[in-house]
Amino acid sequence: MEIKDNEFSRQFEAVSDGEKISVEYSVQERKLFLTKLNTPNDIDESIVNEFLESILASAEEKRLRVVPTHPKIADFFRKNPQYKEMLPPGIRI
Repeated sequence: MEIKDNEFSRQFEAVSDGEKISVEYSVQERKLFLTKLNTPNDIDESIVNEFLESILASAEEKRLRVVPTHPKIADFFRKNPQYKEMLPPGIRI
């Protein structure tokens, strides 16, 4: 899945099966705050997971810590403990 980093809108965007998926973000002090997940209601969860995995891979390349503030993104971290090392110190999910 190809992700576009729309820095003007401060969101990551992707298109899957003609549907637009986006995650709004903010970068502060080497931390990437994932603030809002925008998806169509009928989208498959595996597509959303692939989208989030791509975002986290990009954040890992830039050596950013990730703070998930949206409940669905926090659930993704709970279901995938391999990404918990990307959380800043003191943040537990």
